[in-house]
Amino acid sequence: MTFLSRFTAFSSLKLLVLSVLMAVSLPIMAMTLQQAMAALPNAKTQGLVGEQLNGYLGVINANSEADTIAKLINDARRAEYTRLAKDNNIAVADVEALAGQKAIERTQRGHFILLEGKWVQKR
Repeated sequence: MTFLSRFTAFSSLKLLVLSVLMAVSLPIMAMTLQQAMAALPNAKTQGLVGEQLNGYLGVINANSEADTIAKLINDARRAEYTRLAKDNNIAVADVEALAGQKAIERTQRGHFILLEGKWVQKR
């Protein structure tokens, strides 16, 4: 076996091992909804995410953690709003608006809310 063929075989093996490690580690690195819910208070305190009148979280200072938290929680909220709308025979938009209003009301002082297109800290 020549040096070049051994090098190519070794490189292929390294690539295969690296691919397997990535495939196994991705689910471990992924954030779950429960982890996102646990991280939400801290993300709000840090000013990464805030509540919107449409019933969903908005990302204020984008980073991968804020984006993931908002996506996971918003997906869960959307599913719940859809279920509530169906169960009560009302429009999803009505559920979203009511949920948004309640979320804004319940937002702690110092956390961010989106009002008239601007992120402001609730007083």
